[in-house]
Amino acid sequence: MTDFWLISVPLDKTSLTSVEKLKRNLAKTNLASCCRFSIPELKVGILDSLLSVSDDLSKLDTLTESVIKKTHQCMREVMEQSDDKVLENALANGVDLMSYMTKFQWDKAKYPTALPLSSLADIITMEVSQMETELKSRAAAYSSVKTSLQSMGYKLHLQTCSLNDIVTKEDLVTSEHLTTLLVVVTRGSYLQWERTYESFSQFVVPRSSRKLHEDEEGGVFSVTLFKRAVCEFKAKAQESKFTVREYSFDLEAKQQQERQQRSVHKKEQYGIFVRWLKVNFSQVFIAWIHLKALRVFAESVLRYGLPVNYQALLLHTDKKRSKKLREDLASLFKHLDPTASNSKTDVSFDIPGLCQPEYLSYICFHINTNLLELS
Repeated sequence: MTDFWLISVPLDKTSLTSVEKLKRNLAKTNLASCCRFSIPELKVGILDSLLSVSDDLSKLDTLTESVIKKTHQCMREVMEQSDDKVLENALANGVDLMSYMTKFQWDKAKYPTALPLSSLADIITMEVSQMETELKSRAAAYSSVKTSLQSMGYKLHLQTCSLNDIVTKEDLVTSEHLTTLLVVVTRGSYLQWERTYESFSQFVVPRSSRKLHEDEEGGVFSVTLFKRAVCEFKAKAQESKFTVREYSFDLEAKQQQERQQRSVHKKEQYGIFVRWLKVNFSQVFIAWIHLKALRVFAESVLRYGLPVNYQALLLHTDKKRSKKLREDLASLFKHLDPTASNSKTDVSFDIPGLCQPEYLSYICFHINTNLLELS
């Protein structure tokens, strides 16, 4: 399982030396890959405003991550768990997610750097919220189309399955006075059917029942009787727990046509929905990474002060190496805050404006791509 960490350290001489040492260590040990993460100069605003924005960004981060997860899960369900198809469509700006993060460039057209941080957060909030609402609506609509088609499918139980491949015209007796009914009989009731069906009406043709089809549930039997006795026969059959199927070739042809129309409609809706998921997954992921950049900027100003003077790095590691990497980072950047204890990283601190789950000597935000099950 992969881990992406977005860290920030100030540009003082000691920290710069530590960064260079970190890069050399990573090259030797392969604990992680490391690249610069470019964040443009943004508007700082006043301290009180920055504290408030920092808290808002933390909450927005949680919301955005959940929408990404829902969108990705919906993509998997629609594509019926085909990992290859999901990977083909789970892109950001047309490239794979790792490439997008390692080559991140701020989208100034979508998120103008001249705007205050609160306005940039509002843009992302509106974008993510609208996407979440539309995802629910589109997913429900597609599910309805899919369920509607499945309800007319062939491979259902005998009470509802298509009889097209079971019944032929030769199986049905139709005349001015006679008709043929089709009855579903469970396996354990065959003998009861043979002994009793003629007694359901005095107008049943004797020994007219024939078994037309059988599966693990039971069988479909035909029986011929006078038309005037149909209602009486159905009532008696129901009392005896037998199911009389309504059937005519005209009705079946109409249902077949409807099935084909629904199948075509589902294919059309599948294509539309997949395209929407692909576009909107990309947009929400891009918004999420911009949000991470906003958080790094805000926390760097709060932690390291003004003038803005920091550098952001993206580290890519895995669960097995993450503990050793965390220890190395704590050692290299201990000078930033000697009170930060690497041995107690499971302890959380309530520090106003700092929304990280644990307090470290350096700023670190986790980019949880494991929710996407990336290899």
